[in-house]
Amino acid sequence: MNEQSPIRFGMVGAGAIAQAYAQAFQRSQDAQLYAVADCRSEAAEAFGEANECAAFASAQDMAQEMDLDAVVVCTPPVTHRQVCCELLDRGLHVLCEKPLSIDAASAQEILDTAASNGTVFTMASKFRYVADVTVAKAIIESGLIGDIVLFENVFTGRVDMSQRWNSNPKISGGGVLIDNGTHSVDITRYFLGQLSEVQVMEGNRVQDLPVEDTVRMFVRNTSGVLGSIDLSWSVNKEQPYFIAIYGSSGTLLVGWQESKYRRSGDSAWNIFGSGYDKTDAFVRQIENFSGAIRQREPLVVTPEDALASVEVIEAAYRAMQQGDWEPIVPVASS
Repeated sequence: MNEQSPIRFGMVGAGAIAQAYAQAFQRSQDAQLYAVADCRSEAAEAFGEANECAAFASAQDMAQEMDLDAVVVCTPPVTHRQVCCELLDRGLHVLCEKPLSIDAASAQEILDTAASNGTVFTMASKFRYVADVTVAKAIIESGLIGDIVLFENVFTGRVDMSQRWNSNPKISGGGVLIDNGTHSVDITRYFLGQLSEVQVMEGNRVQDLPVEDTVRMFVRNTSGVLGSIDLSWSVNKEQPYFIAIYGSSGTLLVGWQESKYRRSGDSAWNIFGSGYDKTDAFVRQIENFSGAIRQREPLVVTPEDALASVEVIEAAYRAMQQGDWEPIVPVASS
């Protein structure tokens, strides 16, 4: 790998999320997309033509024929263990889309494979790369709004999931809880640290899916701070913010179009950001991964963060089935 040349990326999967990565690669200064692979050869060819990169019908062919440094994996969760481990065993660095895996044992196998090959591995978690989220964390750590008392996250919207693989449990591992919930768990852990227990309640299934389409999740961290998470494919709560943090001395909101905080006694809000910029988040994600490959900076989302997200979601499904609080036990301790 030439220190002066862009890192050569391949991509596995040419679906909807791949389009977001394509836009990000076009803006990246340190990474370039050279190839795409998809078992649907027509999808790979169309993506390759649109993005001026080579197209292959399999990840194996792409990795064998192209001189790549890293790969972004954008396939459904049930395939992640096999695809990631094969690429990591070839010495390629891997950025894998969320959810990392449908179970913690498979996730641990991916991490072990990366470690044994000395390769850089991370899970995609776009909201961790939103500039306002980073600033919000700094504000919290500064003590401006005091100690966190309550954390809230809302990812809801009306989306027809009847024809999407995300609602096929044999492919996705579950419904909105594992899909949107993986984002929620990662950003909740970012602000609250290690989570110790979880409770989940499922709402009525509006879309007649074989999986949950609306849930409410509660978590507690090791210090007892409570977090509340609303997830749905079938309702839209119409809120201007997706993170609300209530502190002992004020409130902070991270919004879709504006982020702000107000301390107790302040008459006005202090605006600190312009909200969620999807493409910018993807660019920042790719740049951080590339920087970690070059050993210039640490990963924002560590392999341990990725594994923890799977462990929490596994516990969340147990909690939903049992109707009670469920402890979150790291796979290494179980």
